[in-house]
Amino acid sequence: MSGGTNRYVIVGAGAAGMAAAEAVRSLDKRGSVTVFSDEPDPPYFRPLIPFLISGKKRAVDMAMSGQGPYSGEGMDLKLNARIRAIDCQARAVCMEDGEKIAYDRLLIATGSRSRIPGEIEGTSIEGVFAPRTLASARAIAARVENGRHAVMLGGGLLNLKVAFALLECGLKVTLVVKSPQVLSQLMEPEDTFLIRDALNRAGLQIITGAGARRILSGSKGVSGILLEDGREISCELVCIGKGVEPNVGFDHESIQVDGGVVADNFTRCNVSDVYAAGDVAVTFDPITGGRIVTGLWTSAVEMGRCAGLNMAGRPTEYGGALGILNATQVADVAFVSMGMVHTKGRDFETHVCGSAGAYRKLVFSPDGTKLVGVLLVGDISRAGLYRSVIRERMEVSGIKSHIINHTLHYGHFIG
Repeated sequence: MSGGTNRYVIVGAGAAGMAAAEAVRSLDKRGSVTVFSDEPDPPYFRPLIPFLISGKKRAVDMAMSGQGPYSGEGMDLKLNARIRAIDCQARAVCMEDGEKIAYDRLLIATGSRSRIPGEIEGTSIEGVFAPRTLASARAIAARVENGRHAVMLGGGLLNLKVAFALLECGLKVTLVVKSPQVLSQLMEPEDTFLIRDALNRAGLQIITGAGARRILSGSKGVSGILLEDGREISCELVCIGKGVEPNVGFDHESIQVDGGVVADNFTRCNVSDVYAAGDVAVTFDPITGGRIVTGLWTSAVEMGRCAGLNMAGRPTEYGGALGILNATQVADVAFVSMGMVHTKGRDFETHVCGSAGAYRKLVFSPDGTKLVGVLLVGDISRAGLYRSVIRERMEVSGIKSHIINHTLHYGHFIG
């Protein structure tokens, strides 16, 4: 305690950090709330950065403060502030500039950073980007002005969205993925035919089953890439989207780190009064019970809010994060992927229904009593109901036919 009020320190101003700050302030009107961000920009909605590249949105349109649940009031937000270490014994955060900030409650919400594969040569060449921040989006937009061809390495969701932003800017865009298909983390190859057709219609050129060996350079930076099979592709811009990894580059002393910062079901770390939430946190999957790190915006918000409530004295258990939970649109096709959707060679009960405009995959536990995964492409109605069934681990015998036939409704949850 400090002068009778709590000092809340939140390291990270992304989805988890801001949600936690709001939750703290909702319960504690007197305590000081200090939020540190290592970026120069005020907190923003990270999923919107492709729209800055395409010119559809400005940075001010993406700001969190004053939008949705993020009021940003009553908080001390410090930008360009990078932590060097957390001193749990002194109960202080040590900044890179030497300043020490004392805390009574601390949240680690440092998020994640793009993973740059070490096996690819030339990733530091001018014109190579890992699109994840506003700063990177601005740099890509500037590069576009003198570019004709962009190559995207990695078929993840953000890279696909950036690819479409670049197509809208008039560039030729080639997507290179090492897996047999795009979005391999969210669905199996045979599930992607509608999305693949939509990508082809949109003009995105796709090379699957290929990896990059080296990024080539010329007098103006990137001039092309060399694939592992010897093919060369000329380009002026390369975006790397090969996944993310938790930001744990600070000295974490006695805090347990295993891939990310380990948190319990109440978002607490192994050190008293220290919590973790968002992309940096190791939490659990409610379906498998296994420990996971999730890079999902919605999970970060939910986990951050839970952490904030716990920090402010209201014990709140976090329900866990589905290993897969994405709802979005690629080209002109919407899809939702959640839970256990990779079933090949595994003992799940699976029901598949496909048509010219929609695809549905429903996955039940081996004994058929619980819904554990859903993939909807084209028609994403009832996705919220399915999510509730999965998250609550409901016994589905009474509603299973409605799930399979896609006729589930809210009335089935009453009584």
